[in-house]
Amino acid sequence: MSVARDGEEEADRIASAAEALAVLLDAGIAPPSAWRHVGRASPHPLIRRVVALVEAGAPVEDALAREAGGSGRDDGVSALAAAWIVAVAAGSPLSPALRGAAAALRDRAEVAREVEVALSGPRSTARLVGWLPLVGIGFSLLLGVDVLGVLTGTPVGVGLLGVGAMLAVAGRLWTAALVRRATPRGGIPGLEEELIVIGVGSGLSIERARRLVAEASDRLGLDTADGAAVDEALELAERAGAPAAELLTSAAQQRRRSARASGRRAAADLGVRLLLPLALCVLPSFLLLGVAPMVLGLISSTVEGF
Repeated sequence: MSVARDGEEEADRIASAAEALAVLLDAGIAPPSAWRHVGRASPHPLIRRVVALVEAGAPVEDALAREAGGSGRDDGVSALAAAWIVAVAAGSPLSPALRGAAAALRDRAEVAREVEVALSGPRSTARLVGWLPLVGIGFSLLLGVDVLGVLTGTPVGVGLLGVGAMLAVAGRLWTAALVRRATPRGGIPGLEEELIVIGVGSGLSIERARRLVAEASDRLGLDTADGAAVDEALELAERAGAPAAELLTSAAQQRRRSARASGRRAAADLGVRLLLPLALCVLPSFLLLGVAPMVLGLISSTVEGF
């Protein structure tokens, strides 16, 4: 299972826990009790560790911050922790904040799935092409040509083996680097806007809401800063007299759409960029390790026959 697919499942599990918490809180259940109920039903180890800390007497926001800081990867618990911390600090209802975090996580998982599907073709092509040099050697052996003897028993063959192996390794490394660069990384697009909306929805000023979001992000190590997009939405709200919360929500949705389009574009570009290592490394390696030794072997056997 790929790292990206693991991240999708993590985000979906955290989103499910957040939605369950929102339902229990709407039913009037106290936050610690709601966490205990969700912890018994959730298979996610991070959720269970948060519940264990809450049952030991830790405030929910402290337990979430501790697990978000110790998870070691962006698995969604940081987004849930940020929404909870901002809502508690702003005095905002927890249920809408949790549902907003769940929606953001599910949207991020959906974007990751779409990009994963788009990348599957280029990745498969890269893996298949990377085996061409070994396929060439195997094909030569099937034809009865001692290519291994040529590659290891003659000066020319040793030279072909060295250069061909270096090109093969370079091609695989280059291909892997291109795939990594095309794979989307980072946090949840639009999370900063969603968190500010939580604060504004409780009656806080924009400045105070932004400070709360910045403090929560620093505490959790979240990379949510996209001040340009937030400033643009707030400037439009002030100039037009429109509700800032709605414009920020729209900006968050637009950032997610942009992230989805960027992922698809990166996947499409990858199919073209993979031609470079194919043409400059993999195919020359195939010729040096598979074709050239076979030709040399045939020539040497012909000469010996005379």
